[in-house]
Amino acid sequence: MAVLHNRISQAELKQLLHQETEHRTTISFYQYFSIEDPQQFRDDLYKALNAIKVFGRIYVAHEGINAQISVPESNFEALKSYLYSIEPLNGLRLNIAVDDDGKSFWVLKIKVREKIVADGITDPHFSMAKKGKYVNAAEMNNLLQDDNTIVIDMRNHYEYEVGHFEKAMEIPSDTFREQLPMAVEMMQDKKDQNIIMYCTGGIRCEKASAYMLHNGFKNVFHLEGGIINYAKQAKENNLASKFIGKNFVFDDRLGERITEDVIAKCHQCGQPADTHTNCKNDGCHLLFIQCETCATQYDGCCSEACQTVYNLPVEEQKELRKGIDKGMMVFNKSKKRLRPRLDAMNKK
Repeated sequence: MAVLHNRISQAELKQLLHQETEHRTTISFYQYFSIEDPQQFRDDLYKALNAIKVFGRIYVAHEGINAQISVPESNFEALKSYLYSIEPLNGLRLNIAVDDDGKSFWVLKIKVREKIVADGITDPHFSMAKKGKYVNAAEMNNLLQDDNTIVIDMRNHYEYEVGHFEKAMEIPSDTFREQLPMAVEMMQDKKDQNIIMYCTGGIRCEKASAYMLHNGFKNVFHLEGGIINYAKQAKENNLASKFIGKNFVFDDRLGERITEDVIAKCHQCGQPADTHTNCKNDGCHLLFIQCETCATQYDGCCSEACQTVYNLPVEEQKELRKGIDKGMMVFNKSKKRLRPRLDAMNKK
């Protein structure tokens, strides 16, 4: 029986990735459709994708599939043929990364989840059967010129911070499950206006559009294929990009540049910057924006405290971070910076 999960260390896998000579193409895709047996679907998918050297992160649930992957260029057609051989995925849109070095993933991980995007929806009458109207790049640009149009960004604060559409409204929350009811509440007096929802690749805004319709909104649109597909279409059709800055992505790249505008600031010195990084202190790994000057000054760490830990011998670092649960930590100006406290660690 084939091994249905990776058994090689992460460090070795990263090394093997950087030794590859063939370029990889980074792709994202999703589809809402009914999967009767997600575990069996997952296992079949793993065997097929592992055979053609696909790396990436895929979630499978009863409601469908959500994937961010990379594949060797020579295997792209094999990947496409396999996916299209699955009836609900036939003709599936594959979002090709805009700014891609081919080093986005180094291992294949496929997990069965309750949902492909955590939404917090418990209403048994909610359905994805009725969703907002798709808009392409040209239609998006036209709607943006209409004063009756409201544009809602369904991404997290750290995604919005480095790039967003002109006039886009941020839903001030860290999770999609919190954003959905907030969007409904914030738009209560605008039910008759055009509402366009967008996200990175389309999966969140598609569900959000269905949720808005479920709550009585009328003219709801969502950007087909999200920012990734918009940037591709804008380039192919020589359209002016109404998305400004960088598109945050959830892989090792942490961002792909859409326009040259830098709209964010370094979280340490306040100078213009839009490069996300994770704090080099393994007891922290805070996601934050850091300019090149501060990266040098702080050794890639988020603070002097973390820099001190980072420069300790490796064994001492391991001892200090025992029992620390980092979770998913991101810099948020509205909250205290989430990182291990040096004094707390020193008491151990």
